[in-house]
Amino acid sequence: MAQHFLLSSKARTLSLAKVLRLSDAEAFATFKAIRWASNEGKPFCGKCGCVEIYEFKSRRIFKCKGCQAQFSITSGTIFASRKLGLQTILGAIAIFVNGAKGHSALQLSRDLDVQYKTAFVLSHKIREAIGAEQAKANLSGEIEIDSAYFGGYQKPANYRENRVDRRLARNQNGKRKSIVVVRERNGETVSFVSSERDALPAIENMVAPGSTIYADDAGAWSPLHEKFLTKRINHEECYSDGEACTNAAESFFSRIRRAEIGVHHKLAGNYLGAYASEMAWREDNRRRSNGAQYLTVVGAALKHPVSRQWKGYWQRRAA
Repeated sequence: MAQHFLLSSKARTLSLAKVLRLSDAEAFATFKAIRWASNEGKPFCGKCGCVEIYEFKSRRIFKCKGCQAQFSITSGTIFASRKLGLQTILGAIAIFVNGAKGHSALQLSRDLDVQYKTAFVLSHKIREAIGAEQAKANLSGEIEIDSAYFGGYQKPANYRENRVDRRLARNQNGKRKSIVVVRERNGETVSFVSSERDALPAIENMVAPGSTIYADDAGAWSPLHEKFLTKRINHEECYSDGEACTNAAESFFSRIRRAEIGVHHKLAGNYLGAYASEMAWREDNRRRSNGAQYLTVVGAALKHPVSRQWKGYWQRRAA
């Protein structure tokens, strides 16, 4: 089985070399098998559901016999209107899942020999697809909740007499954001960007009634006592007290801090939620083989609709 950062021999079922050596026909067949797995890899129309399809093999497009709609292997997916080859996309996903602490767009651009802009958008399309799957989780049983701040770093003044207490709200720059994690013990993880108090409605919606919640003694979590059996831990006194602890939630933040320090060097701004969802996915899938992770990500990407955020991202910014 796979551990956090070390894969056992049984868990190494994905060969990046083999993925990058796929021919055009093999990559096309892989996409077909995964996208239309429910129909034994045979294409069907996404508009009317008709299974009678013409295939134009020379152009690698399909035409529905029912509604006459034409579509390609990536039409209606997050990779719609792609310019990259199918082998490159599969290679990017293989590299992405093999990153123990994540994989930066800068490194991906070097690995694939593409522009940074291309790698940046491709990475975020993958994050959006797996983040959408993470957001569907319904949690129950023993649930740990915690939050941590990211971004908003302020460099201290050069001279000591000019320095201020950067912990105080009046000395903040407004860029500091909080990630809230809601995590089942030995189960699924959901993370999102929110203040602790604003996160309460979302937590109440995703956690099943009758669950037990473990949290620290932050005052924002107190309303949870009204709907759930809630056990608190004061970290100034101890890190665990019997069953009361948030070690699983802290483990998630340990992973995302490693990604921030060792891979991305900065996690902040509008994309903080995407990185948090990625790390939640990595935590939940860390004990699966890298081959299984690869197939899961390809399947999630091909099920996810066209991204309104990332399709034409750089063209909109240039306008």
